[in-house]
Amino acid sequence: MAAGEFHAPSLNDFFPPAVLFEGTPFELDRLMLVRILLSALMMIFFVIAMRSPKIIPRGVQNIGEIALDFVRINIAEEILGKEQGKRFLPVITTIFFLVLASNLGSIIPFINISPNARIGMPLVLAALAYIVFNYVGIKKYGFFKYVKSSIVVPGVPLPLHFLLVPIEFISTFVLRPFTLMVRLMANMLAGHILLVLFFSATQFFFFTSGGFQAVFGVASLAAGIAFTFFELLVIFLQAYVFALLTSVYIDLALHADSH
Repeated sequence: MAAGEFHAPSLNDFFPPAVLFEGTPFELDRLMLVRILLSALMMIFFVIAMRSPKIIPRGVQNIGEIALDFVRINIAEEILGKEQGKRFLPVITTIFFLVLASNLGSIIPFINISPNARIGMPLVLAALAYIVFNYVGIKKYGFFKYVKSSIVVPGVPLPLHFLLVPIEFISTFVLRPFTLMVRLMANMLAGHILLVLFFSATQFFFFTSGGFQAVFGVASLAAGIAFTFFELLVIFLQAYVFALLTSVYIDLALHADSH
């Protein structure tokens, strides 16, 4: 019925052509440039906020301290306690704000995509979390005791170990980083596709098909706006969940002997 052609979003959105250094190991496409831009903006914000801290914060410093205190109090100290929370706060804070800044790209005009919707950034962040919590456990217990404490469930009959040990091994050393990575990527990928679908459909109904079909544009525009606010919630929740689970895994590694 439509007078024109509608192009639905596809996975090709996440593999744009190279912009810089094409054919080299340092090739950059639009998504990589967005990733660098958003990471740089996040760093610039905290440099400005903390460049000359006052005892009584005001303005940008106040915003920066509120953000940092949220991660410190509600994630690091809530899960790890004050001593260990302070110890691991730098890595938890880095993960939280990198995820948050990258996710925000999905709703920023003219960017309209999150770098976390492609596997690279979630993979790096999951690898960082994986290295940290395993390093913590190995440093405290030694390699073999840490692995044994992580996969051997005490107090169960011997035959059950043949079932539980492989399950615990896969759960601890395979599924933890995998689920961290896939959860972040899949949520941001789905969010991008839905937003593009709603707003491209709005443009199609209003400016391409014309006639009575413009009424469908009103519905798609309303859905797009509503889903943008929902995406804001997802953006924050994904950063929170990633940092929270990283803290939980560090805590489990610190207490591996109390499995």
